[in-house]
Amino acid sequence: QVQLVESGGGLVQPGGSLRLSCAASGSIFFSIYTMGWYRQAPGKQRELVAAITGVASGGDTNYADSVKGRFTISRDNAKNTIYLQMNSLKPEDTAVYYCNVEMISGDYWGQGTQVTVSS
Repeated sequence: QVQLVESGGGLVQPGGSLRLSCAASGSIFFSIYTMGWYRQAPGKQRELVAAITGVASGGDTNYADSVKGRFTISRDNAKNTIYLQMNSLKPEDTAVYYCNVEMISGDYWGQGTQVTVSS
């Protein structure tokens, strides 16, 4: 059973920073899988924020245009954890952020963590 648990969300002012974490557990060879962060704002579809590939692909990263230069995705394979460092946050970044892992059996999702950017 694969489990993903996000943490680190909260309320921040515009221009502030947050660091999200996603810890994976269960029957998963963590290092080989592409993982990503998605977000969903009220009334909007879930969108990809950032993704990072597994060890075979060298941990390449990909970002949505809206967050390039502000967000950084990383992974610590020894800790079965991925991170999303979010800097220069904007009100438009307000959403529930979800962790995802792409596996042959299907995609698995965490429960989400709320990020609210407001003054």
